[in-house]
Amino acid sequence: MPHRDVPGAGTRGRSRGWIRAALAAVVVLVLAGAGLVAWRALTPGTPLQEAMELVPADATRFSWTDWDGVRRELDADVDAGSSAEDVDAFLAEAFGADLSSMSALGTSAGVMQEELGFSPATVSWELLAQSGAGAVEVLKVGDDVDLDAVAERLAELGWTEPDEEDGVWLGGPDVLAGVGSRLTPELQHVALLADEGLVLTSDQGPFLEQVLEEDDAPDDLVDLAGSLDEPLAAAVYDGAYACEHLAMSRADDDARAEADQLVAAAGEVHPLTGFAMGVLPGGDVRAVMQVEDAGDAEGDAEARARLAAGPAPGQGGEFTDRFSVERAGSEGREVVLDLRPAEGSYVLSDLTSGPVLFATC
Repeated sequence: MPHRDVPGAGTRGRSRGWIRAALAAVVVLVLAGAGLVAWRALTPGTPLQEAMELVPADATRFSWTDWDGVRRELDADVDAGSSAEDVDAFLAEAFGADLSSMSALGTSAGVMQEELGFSPATVSWELLAQSGAGAVEVLKVGDDVDLDAVAERLAELGWTEPDEEDGVWLGGPDVLAGVGSRLTPELQHVALLADEGLVLTSDQGPFLEQVLEEDDAPDDLVDLAGSLDEPLAAAVYDGAYACEHLAMSRADDDARAEADQLVAAAGEVHPLTGFAMGVLPGGDVRAVMQVEDAGDAEGDAEARARLAAGPAPGQGGEFTDRFSVERAGSEGREVVLDLRPAEGSYVLSDLTSGPVLFATC
């Protein structure tokens, strides 16, 4: 699962201006202003945005997996009737395609399928949201998952049934260990929201109860996530987390010195107020970096695209060993880079932890 301190698909319904980025120079097309804002306001939220609306406003990092999309992408035929072995094989295939690295359920999938009655074979999507107060896993289940049957399984396996139907089933590490040693701690406590087709889980029962009562959402990060369109897998971070965990300060002295020279040559960059990266259907990766002032975004897009097309101090080698920069642009406060991964590279899983030079603050 993603570390506790961690953590599309065209341009559906949106107008996005792009030009191809070259190594020698990057020209940036800016789309900003009231027209774009109004257009976005009328555009329905993506599944990722809708999922993020379900979690508390103080969440600062998100890990997303669109399991419906992953199954389509891999032409996988796993379903409610699949064996644990088949589900684990599906997870292994998804891992090889860099489509499962954001999931908290990687080691749990087969046991979940067999014991709990839902798993990545039947979940529509998964969002792990984390804050300083705790973490919550939000799962949208498919029509073939009977949450009444899931409740019966939880009771049989040792979870304590809540007084209210949509309350928290209390488990704990001993209950979880009795079900299977490979289950993620995030499954210790469970809430079943049958009317919404949702399962919420957490390793902290009181925190999960607070999540169920919370009304506010992390609106700024929800808006940022919209620029990923509809990713199969993604990470979304607030600025403070991105600037700490993607920072070049995590590199050694030689890498930091090289980074300083590269940034000076590429042009000025500004601190990030948000960061998002996702794998899109077809395999391309989109990186979105948000700055405080829209007036800085055009210059940042040019500089960051240049940085993304050169050496990767702290990561090793060149970014071009991992991907090519296909398009670069800015929209309002957002810098957007579309990347095409090299065969066999793991761009999302590798570059959502630092140091990442082109995401420097």
